[in-house]
Amino acid sequence: MTEQRGRERDAIGQAWRELVDAACRTVKDGLVVGTSGNVSVRVGDTILVTPSGVPYDRLRPEDVVGVDIEGRRTIGELSPTSELPMHLAIYRATDAGAVVHTHAVHATAVSMLVRELPAVHYMTGVLGGPPRVAPYALYGTEELAENMLRALRDRTGCLLQNHGTVTYGDTLSQAYDRTAQLEWMCHLWLTSSKVPGHTPTLLSPAQLREAEQKLRGYGQKRD
Repeated sequence: MTEQRGRERDAIGQAWRELVDAACRTVKDGLVVGTSGNVSVRVGDTILVTPSGVPYDRLRPEDVVGVDIEGRRTIGELSPTSELPMHLAIYRATDAGAVVHTHAVHATAVSMLVRELPAVHYMTGVLGGPPRVAPYALYGTEELAENMLRALRDRTGCLLQNHGTVTYGDTLSQAYDRTAQLEWMCHLWLTSSKVPGHTPTLLSPAQLREAEQKLRGYGQKRD
């Protein structure tokens, strides 16, 4: 039993370090400003989340924050992110291993213009199709979480109207990559839409399905 608990502590410690690194990266990559946005990762029955209102570069190993699937704090003393309802909604509805929420500039701009990001690039396939825009609701509310879940149907990422982005994945690395791809595609669409007298060409549903199938096998396969 003692050995098992030791392994659990080690797993949580490693996951927390990765979570803090990812949170710091959102600031470095310009996806958030200050303490906006949040990151979470699931370790067994525990969900580790960034705390509310603490600069990510000041987070220490002892600042770890963990909750159960009902949102009850099980690890740490700091309050979890105010966007906890969104994270929990995804974990309850999917087998996600990690969730990333940002206030990325281009994605937020797109969320104010359309109801769905047009299919401007085949990387749309990594999200399961064109990302939808969840209707606006006050941050940290169950209403926002519900709107987000509807937008995420058959998708692994969506936009939040006048707010930002949410993506999830099997791993934190995958969730973060989807966030970066979503922001890049929003930037691409905004850029191409500005050219006078021209309308961006879009990929067809068949082309997106073809790309999605090919992307499933993308990357190196390790023995």
